[in-house]
Amino acid sequence: MSRIKKICNFMSSNIAVLIIVFSVIAFFYPKGFSWATNYTTLFLGAAMFGMGLTIKTEDFKIVFTRPRDLCIGFILQYTVMPLTAFALAKLFALPADLALGVILVGCCPGGTASNVITYVADGDVPLSVGMTIVSTILAPICTPVLVYLLAGSWVEVSLVTMMMSVVKVVLIPVLLGILIYRIFPKQIDALRDLLPLISVIAIVMIISGIVASNAQKIVSCGALVMLVVAIHNGIGLCLGTGVAKLLKMEEKKVTAIGIEVGMQNSGLSISLATANFAANPLATLPGAIFSVWHNISGTVYAGLRRRVTGESREIRRNRQAPECP
Repeated sequence: MSRIKKICNFMSSNIAVLIIVFSVIAFFYPKGFSWATNYTTLFLGAAMFGMGLTIKTEDFKIVFTRPRDLCIGFILQYTVMPLTAFALAKLFALPADLALGVILVGCCPGGTASNVITYVADGDVPLSVGMTIVSTILAPICTPVLVYLLAGSWVEVSLVTMMMSVVKVVLIPVLLGILIYRIFPKQIDALRDLLPLISVIAIVMIISGIVASNAQKIVSCGALVMLVVAIHNGIGLCLGTGVAKLLKMEEKKVTAIGIEVGMQNSGLSISLATANFAANPLATLPGAIFSVWHNISGTVYAGLRRRVTGESREIRRNRQAPECP
């Protein structure tokens, strides 16, 4: 069992590497992975179910004990990334498919990977988890409405259909996972170290399937999408961090909010594009590339923020130390 736990921890902490490796394989051997696109919704549902299994009752306490922090993070989550996506789509004059894909990514809630990156960055993990829970539970309303408002000038968006899609692939699996944990807490706790593996496998298969199905199109427009995705993610990390600093929040909270704003549930954007915009096949591409990139940039950001947090802690320690006579 200990060996299995080590394998799970290794895969969870190196998900960006796994995504890159399997994406490369899928690009050169598309027949081996293209089938996965038929099960995108199922894979994402499994990932969300795994997330639900990890949520404890005490995780909800932050909603009531730290409303200000959560409100700041929530507002930034659903304003910075959606508006930035819209602005980039206009600035780069993206074709309808790619514009839709970028906006879908921007309008999605925070991803579970943000909690791991926040931990690595020595940030406020409970705040990160609370923000992910709140933004995910409210996603059935926020995500479709924002996509409807921002992407409507490029494609026709069915608000009700999209809401139902988010409920089916996000809300129901998460609530089901929470319910099962409440019923079988001891059994789930015994498997807790193995649960992240569900999300890792699901996300890797989703991305690999998209890459395999769009291998030729990636050659023609992959560089443009990569540039837009990198700018989008970078603006999210910087503005999330900057606004939190302007509000004079603690460094650990600044780190959590910066990461949560910049890292999206891009798997959801892929699922929504597949389920609701079949006529726009390239809409899945920005989400696939974002899934790879935000894990890489998030890890770099975590290293920088960990250093800042450490320096802040050292300064406070020196201020509190008694002066020598």
